[in-house]
Amino acid sequence: MIRHLQSIASLSLITLILVCLSWEGWLAPLRPGGSLLILKAVPLLLPLFGILRGKRYTYQWASMFILIYFTEGVVRAWSDSGMAARFGVVEVFLASAFFVSSILYARQTAPSRKADS
Repeated sequence: MIRHLQSIASLSLITLILVCLSWEGWLAPLRPGGSLLILKAVPLLLPLFGILRGKRYTYQWASMFILIYFTEGVVRAWSDSGMAARFGVVEVFLASAFFVSSILYARQTAPSRKADS
């Protein structure tokens, strides 16, 4: 179960990084030719290595951090049109998958749960 949650969190975070880069880089940028909004992918690199290594503390703070991307996805899905709106929906899905898997991972790896085992 824990390995499965770690895989979901890792995969959704890596995919979200790639989606942000391609979205703002060339597929549906805010301005033709790309925009500086591509830099929104950089903060997603902060929790990446902790998530890949299974650090419980990283899962805890990253689950709150990812809500920024969830909010942006909801706003862009609601207010943009065309391809940008679809990317907003994808961002919401990936942020939600990361959030749920991170919360469950942190819960399953709690020291009190390990003591019970």
